Amino acid sequence: MSQITVPASKFQRVFDYLGRIGLDVEAIGQSVNLSPQRVASLSSGHTLPAQQYSRLYKEAVLQMQSLGQPLPWASGVGSESFELMCHCMISARTLGEALRLAGRFEKLVYPLTQHNIELTEEGAQARLSYHINFSEQESPLVPQQWDRAGYQETVARASGLLVWHALCGWLVGQPLEALEVRIAAPYLNDDYQQSLFSVFRCPIHFDDDENCLLFSAEQLQRRLVHTVDSLQGFLDNAVYELIAIDRQPASTSAAIKSLISIDLPGGLPSFAAISEHLHMSESSLRRRLQKENTNYQVLKDQVRCQVAIDKLLNEQAKVADLSEFLGFTEPSSFVRSFKAWTGETPKSYREKMQTLASA
Repeated sequence: MSQITVPASKFQRVFDYLGRIGLDVEAIGQSVNLSPQRVASLSSGHTLPAQQYSRLYKEAVLQMQSLGQPLPWASGVGSESFELMCHCMISARTLGEALRLAGRFEKLVYPLTQHNIELTEEGAQARLSYHINFSEQESPLVPQQWDRAGYQETVARASGLLVWHALCGWLVGQPLEALEVRIAAPYLNDDYQQSLFSVFRCPIHFDDDENCLLFSAEQLQRRLVHTVDSLQGFLDNAVYELIAIDRQPASTSAAIKSLISIDLPGGLPSFAAISEHLHMSESSLRRRLQKENTNYQVLKDQVRCQVAIDKLLNEQAKVADLSEFLGFTEPSSFVRSFKAWTGETPKSYREKMQTLASA
């Protein structure tokens, strides 16, 4: 098992974008223990923890909301309206019910967000349309002098579909199996299309008349496997969770990891407790995890790695306290495990990351 990382270039792009729309880049970086200058000095191939990217993105969204403009990217992930919509959806029993509730909610807040979804069924096929009122208008959040200025509409429309595809999979504990993706915006390049295909795993059409995901309607009957408690864990680190789903679309694993995170302060939950919560037999759950090429021990370690990194970097936690919190019998066991996860000891890992927090 290895930690989930993202290229430094993604951090650099966020800081560059925030500067171009007039926000205080230094203050935003400081709030997540990152120096924009230090990050800018890294090579594009350098990688950083995905948790830090998630924290940066969420803080960026909070600051963008202060401009009083609709967020055009990624269906508003990290915004207050996105979080309220998810709380509305989690009360549903099935995916279909959840998407219909989301459609009703987004219709109400459309004047503020300028985007919404619409679910329709045509026989055995379902269509999830993502509508966004996007144009190259004079907007503080759509900078013209930017390296992505020529294809912002494509990113806005495609990123909305990416978020909904991942969110659907997270809700039901299984990847949403798309039949076709249609994007109502221009084709960019082969690399971008391949990055989309690596997630959707189906034909992708650009310059279409509609912006939607097509999938079998029977998937709408899938039960939701999450609760209000596990939803809050998801929202606290939504961008990280979506990155994890994109890297390994194993949403049953995501559900289990959320439940482990909830119970972690009181001890790691048993496999029997997890299977009972997901309304599955232990044997069925094991088979599901085998299909996702993982097991319960791996998932426990992934959660503990994620929590350890976050507390080391953002809460200045001591190794002994972390070891106890994560359920290790002694600090030396935790140190060995952390080195296996990241390739470094907790001390060296924190020291390396602290160099990025000061100019």
